[in-house]
Parts: sequence; C-alpha cells; structure tokens
Amino acid sequence: MAGDLIWEGVALACTFGLRQRITRTWLDEMAQNRWGLDDVPWDRIVPVGVDSGIVAVIKAAALVEYNAHSYAAHLGKVFAEDPSFQAMAQEWAAEEVQHGLALGRWASLVDPAFNFEAAVARFRDLYHLPQVSDSRSIRGSHSGELVARCMVETGTSSFYSAVAEATQEPVLRFICQRIAADEYRHYKLFLTYMKPCLVKDKVSRIGRAWIGIGRILETKDDELACAYHAANSDGQAYDRTRASQAYEWRAFRLYRRHHIERAVGMALKAWGVSPQSTVAGLARRAAWWLLETRVGRLERAAV
Repeated sequence: MAGDLIWEGVALACTFGLRQRITRTWLDEMAQNRWGLDDVPWDRIVPVGVDSGIVAVIKAAALVEYNAHSYAAHLGKVFAEDPSFQAMAQEWAAEEVQHGLALGRWASLVDPAFNFEAAVARFRDLYHLPQVSDSRSIRGSHSGELVARCMVETGTSSFYSAVAEATQEPVLRFICQRIAADEYRHYKLFLTYMKPCLVKDKVSRIGRAWIGIGRILETKDDELACAYHAANSDGQAYDRTRASQAYEWRAFRLYRRHHIERAVGMALKAWGVSPQSTVAGLARRAAWWLLETRVGRLERAAV
C-alpha cells in the first residue's frame, strides 16, 4: 500500500515536470511562429468576385474566434490547480482573438456593410458558453477536456485549410493559411499535454473516442448557428435550424477528400488509435461519405 502511494507520488511529480517542459516548449514555438495584423498584406485585397458563401462563413468564424477569452476562462476553472496550463490557455486565447480580428477586418473590407463590433455584440447576446461552477470538467477529467479541445482544433485546422484552398482572394488565403497552421499547433499542444494527464486519469481509448464523438456532434449546437445568424441576418428572428443548415451548406462544400482524411487521422490520434490502422481507413471513407451525403441533402433543400 505504502509502495503504491510512493510510486503514485513519483508519477505525479514526473507528470508535473513534464507539463512544465511542454509549457516552455510551446511558448517558445508560439513566439517563433507569431504573426500579427500588420503582417497581413491588406493592400493586396481583391474584394470583387469573392464567393458570397465564403464571406458568410468567414463572418461567422470571426465571431467564434474572437470569443476565445470565454473559453480560456472555462479552461482556467477546469485546470485551476495548474498554472502552467493556465498560462498556455491565455496565450492560446490571445492567438484565437487575433484570428477573429483578422477575419473580421477582412470581411469588413470585402463587405463594407458588415459591422464586426455590432455582430460580436449580437452573438454574445444570443450565445453563452456553458460555465462550470468549480474545477470539474463536463468531460469527466482533464484528459477528457483535452480530447474535446483536440476535436475543436482538428475541425478548425481543417476548415481554414479548406477555405485557403477554395478561395481565389489572396489576402483571405494568406490569413487562412496562417490560422490553419496556428490551429494545428494548438492541436499538438493539447494532444501533448493530454499524455501526462492520462497517467492519472486512466481514460481508455473507448472513453476518449466517446468523448471525441460527443464533442464533434456538439458542432450542431447553438454556437455556430448563433454566430452565422449574428453575422449574416437582416433583422430576421433567430431560427437555429435555418442558421445551422445555411452555415453547413456554405462551409461543407469547401472541403475536399484530403481535408477530411487528415481530420480523421488527427481525431483518431487523440483517441489513441493509429492513423495508419485498418480502422482509420474505414473511418476516413465513412467520414467522406457522410459529408457528401449531408452536402447532397442540403443542396436538395436549396438552403
């Protein structure tokens, strides 16, 4: 009994040291890859002929990204005893807010009628992130919370990669390429930080997959629908189904097969499943079929 407690203490001490090293490494990497609004070649923007569907989803994305400090506050509660993670969460949020500012500025330049600040206010009136009252994660553990974050970063990295390849507008391509790279680094951060958490949480592969699938399904909740409505409505009352379908149709049609295959590989890695496994191959085919099927249904519905 005493021996078990000693080894558990040693393991926890090792994981604490590992978390500190992860923090230092990530903060250094962030500094090396930092970019700002002044780095964007705004004078090269070509607003004429930009796909209206891309403009609509970029407006929505700008609002979600800009709201990142709310998510950082949530993570700060869940990881209340971990100052290293809290420091990373604040830096992560600062990068996400910058993404929102860059996308919002681009949208305002191609559509002068778009008022980013007013859209942010409408979004915050409509959508409120569920808050935790204490340090308990709704995912059940620190590992579960980090699996969920990996799913979010997988989705955003894939989305911005798809937009960057789909658009012909050079400034939006520049912005999205850099955001996609940032989101992939965020994914690696959460994935790496999850590994020492698994030592104490002991979440199985099945448990991680269950959490991950649940978080993926949550993308159909109010957040993106509210953001799309707040950014694009013309005084209409909020209709979750209509806004959600409008967003999905405009966003999902941008994806190509390699975007989905990469996203599936990232998700499976977070669940502890090899991206080179037979299961991964089946999952990639299934995910692409599901996306094509959904896009087809939205086309027939003439969203």
